[in-house]
Amino acid sequence: MTHCDSALPVADSGHRFDDQRRWAASLGLRFAWRDGATRLTQARHQGPLRVQRPFYPEGRAGACHVYVLHPPGGLVSGDALTVSAHIEHGAHALLTTPAANKLYKADSQGVAWAQHTELSVEDGGVLEWLPQETIAFDGSKGEQRTHVALHGTAKCLGWEIMALGRPASALPFASGRIEQHFRLTLDGRPVWLERQPLDPLHPRFTGRWGQGGATVQATLWAVGLANAADAVEALREALPNASHWAVTARQGVLLLRYLGHSRNEAWALCEQAWAVLRPRLIECEAHTPRIWLT
Repeated sequence: MTHCDSALPVADSGHRFDDQRRWAASLGLRFAWRDGATRLTQARHQGPLRVQRPFYPEGRAGACHVYVLHPPGGLVSGDALTVSAHIEHGAHALLTTPAANKLYKADSQGVAWAQHTELSVEDGGVLEWLPQETIAFDGSKGEQRTHVALHGTAKCLGWEIMALGRPASALPFASGRIEQHFRLTLDGRPVWLERQPLDPLHPRFTGRWGQGGATVQATLWAVGLANAADAVEALREALPNASHWAVTARQGVLLLRYLGHSRNEAWALCEQAWAVLRPRLIECEAHTPRIWLT
C-alpha cells in the first residue's frame, strides 16, 4: 500500500496536503486460485471503500468479477484514497466500478485530495482493471498515482478515462490542477513511466503540442500479448477511423490513446478495444460486467 504525503506543500506538484484535514480510506484486495476458481482471499478496508461479493459470470473457472465501491462517489479536499490489488499465480480478476468517480472543487484553503492505486500481478496471473471514467470539476486540485507491478508472464489490460469539467453545463475545467503519475514495471524494471500535469492555465493545456484544448482523454494499456504488433494492426482495422485516437506498442506494452471531447466516444473506443484485445490476451471473449448496463 502507498500512503499520502503529509502536511507541507509538495515540491513537484505544487499541491498543499494537510494532515489536519486528511480523511483517509483504503482497500487492500488479494486474489488466489483455489479449488478450481479465482477466490477473493483478502479484502481489508478502512473508511468508505468496499467491494461487492465476487461474481463469476464467465463460469467458476473464468475471471472473478469484483466491483470497487466508494459510497461518497467522489473526492473533496483532504480525501486520501488508496486501492491495492494483488493477483497470485494462476488467478484472474476483473475489477471495475459501478459509476463515474468525481473530483470536486478544492475548498477555500486549496487543500488537495490524493488517489493512489497499486496493482500487482504475479507470474501466471491476469488482471483486468476497467474502472468507469473520472470527472474532474472546475477548481479540483489533487494527485493521482497508479503503479502496475508485473512479474514474469503476468498479463494485464487496463484503462483510465478522464473528463475535464462539465462542458454540457457550461462549466469547463478553467482552474485547478491535477497531477497524474503512472508507473508500470516488469520484474522491478520500469517499462513505462509517465507524468502529466493538467493545468488549464499552462500553455500546454490549449497548445496543439499538448492537450490542445481537449476535455476528455483516455489511456488503455495491455501487457502480455503474444504479438503486440499484430494486435496494433487488429485495432487499427476494427476501431472507427478517427483523428482522436492512436495506438502503438513498445517494450511489450500496447498503448492506445484518446484525446477529444466526448466521454461516450472515449468509453466506446476503450470497450471496443478491450473486445478486440481480450481474446488475444487470454483467449476469452470480452464479457461485459453487468454493472455497466444498469
